[in-house]
Amino acid sequence: MLAVIRYTVPESQSQDFAKQGQTILDTFAGQPGFLRGRVARSVDEPNLWALVTEWEGAGFYRRALSAARMVMYPLMILMVNEPSAYEDVHTQDGT
Repeated sequence: MLAVIRYTVPESQSQDFAKQGQTILDTFAGQPGFLRGRVARSVDEPNLWALVTEWEGAGFYRRALSAARMVMYPLMILMVNEPSAYEDVHTQDGT
């Protein structure tokens, strides 16, 4: 299961956002079902950031959100309000 939370981050807050994003990833990494994650920044729109994580299933992700709510709270005002959980339909690894 893929989770994508997008954020609109003013340039003046980008360094702090990157640090807080790492703190969120560290919190998620300690949760059951966490597979991997990253903080990413758009190459075309530098104010658009994403917290991308992969989970064993939606239930693990939702429970992790509850566990991480305190570290995520300061960034909530920057979140883009849209669905964040995606079910895998097809996957393929590179060579």
